[in-house]
Amino acid sequence: MARFAVRVALLATFAAFGSVGFGRSLAALLWMSIILCSLAGLVRREPLFGPDLNHWDEGVAFGALFALVHTVNQLI
Repeated sequence: MARFAVRVALLATFAAFGSVGFGRSLAALLWMSIILCSLAGLVRREPLFGPDLNHWDEGVAFGALFALVHTVNQLI
């Protein structure tokens, strides 16, 4: 949980300095995070539905945040 919170804070900080706007920058960074978490889960051979939180769960959480940010960007 702490790793996820730190990563979200870093992504929001980097998105604040994006040249295309905060929402679009955050959406792009979240999309890259989904891909990186999936790759990390594959490389580490973590179970998809294991008892512990792992990179797959983090990727799903980033996916949910991406969907939320993308929806808000479409409304604005």
